[in-house]
Parts: sequence; structure tokens; C-alpha cells
Amino acid sequence: MVDASRRWQTPLPTMYDLPSEFPEELGLPDQFHELQPTLLSITCKPSNYSPEDCLTAQDLNVYYDPHHTLWHKRPDWFLVLGATHVDQQDQLRWSYVIWQEGISPFLVVELLSPGTEAEDLGRSSMRLADKPPSKWQVYEQILQVPFYAVFDRIQNQFRLFILTGGRYQEQDLPERRFWFEELGLGLGIWTGPYRGVNGRWLRWYDADWTCIPTPAEEAERERQRAEAAEAALNQAQSAAQQAQEQAISNFLAMGLDVAQIAAALGVSEALVQQVRDGLGD
Repeated sequence: MVDASRRWQTPLPTMYDLPSEFPEELGLPDQFHELQPTLLSITCKPSNYSPEDCLTAQDLNVYYDPHHTLWHKRPDWFLVLGATHVDQQDQLRWSYVIWQEGISPFLVVELLSPGTEAEDLGRSSMRLADKPPSKWQVYEQILQVPFYAVFDRIQNQFRLFILTGGRYQEQDLPERRFWFEELGLGLGIWTGPYRGVNGRWLRWYDADWTCIPTPAEEAERERQRAEAAEAALNQAQSAAQQAQEQAISNFLAMGLDVAQIAAALGVSEALVQQVRDGLGD
């Protein structure tokens, strides 16, 4: 959280004043850095918060220092609880400006790659004067993000750090998953196909440690449920028809005529006659 009592004397830029991209930046990296954050966003459904109170974002610049207004970081994915809800297209964020928003992310997720691993894990060299701090320093010391997650798909490793006493403490995750009490959600590694790509993914789980389904997965489950219900109905109808035909056969064997059987079973005489014809009588 940003200290609400802090006030700066000079007018500060808003998200409309700050660039969402920089010419020297390459933009989105590999396909995984597009797929994985999207999977996190579409399945992040905290049971303790309404969707309007949750902001999820990927590759959105986060501006964090009002004294260096162009300094920013671009998390692979982050979640903010209590962010201002936007319901108009022209109000969609160009960037996330901490002195404008007034609240820091609750969780940041970085996806490791060879070029960013040192900075993501706080192993980069000492900060030089008048140079931007590392991601680790920003998340831990400036924004004080409560939860920081790192996922390495190559090593199949999920690491989680919790801000404790102003410093990140790594958590022991023997089952490669962690439960967020504040969200009513779990986060962990799942192996399977997403958008036709088989692999290891970081996913959200419910209280039973069942994956929160994507819209496509939910639609497929609904289709399977509908097919199963239709099959069960057809089976029940077939069983009922067989029982009815067997009852007609039994009455025919007892010597009752068509009209008597139809009246006794509440069926049409045509059906009774059809069964009788099928018996060759």
C-alpha cells in the first residue's frame, strides 16, 4: 500500500502523460510470455473479492517513483486488490501509476528467462547512484508487494516470496503450490494442455485444489455434462419402453385382449397391437 499521507509539492504526471512503451524496448517476448499471463488472468477468481475489486494485468508498465517519473517496471503479471474499476473503453489504463492509483499490487508474478533471471531473483549487481533499482528492489523495498512469485517452466520450479519485516522470505513449497487465504485461492504448477499447447503451467486452484477452469474448459465440461444427461435420458427411456413392452407381453400371455391391456397399462391399443404383431401372434 502507498502511504496516503505522502504528498508531493509539484504536479505529477498521470497515466495519460507517461508512455506505455519505450522505443528501445522490444515489446512482447516469446509466446509463453503471452499464454501464461493470460491463463492466470482468466482463471483468477478470488472467492473473497468481487471481480470489480480485482485488477489483473500483464506487460503493463508500473511507474513507482514520483521523483523519477520515467522509471518503471513491467511485470509479466500482477494482481491489485481494491483498484479503481474501469467500465469505459476510453478509461482503460495505459499504464499503472502508483502515485495516481494509491495502491500497490498484491501479487507479482515473473516468468524466468535467461536474460532476466538475475534481476528477477535479486541477484543483479549493486545499484548505482541515479540508476533505476532492480525489479526485486522495486517490489520489495519501494512498492512492498506482499507476495512475489517466480515461475521457471524449464526447471519446472515455482518459488514464492512473502514480504516479512520489510524483506522477502522464500516459502517452502514441497508440493509446488501455495494457498492465499486473502484470496480464497491456491496457486501452483499444473501439467496439461492450454490452448492446444501441452506443458507445465502456473494455475489457480479452488479450495479442493481443483483447477479453476478457463472459459473454454468450462464450455467443454458443460458440453460433456449435456451429452451425459442426454445419454442418461435416452437410457432411461429405452429401459421404460422395454419394461412396458415386457408388461404387454406378460398380459398377452395371460390371454387378455388388446383393449383390456391398453386400459390396464394406460397405453394406446396401437402400441399393444404392435407388440402383439412382433410376437407373431
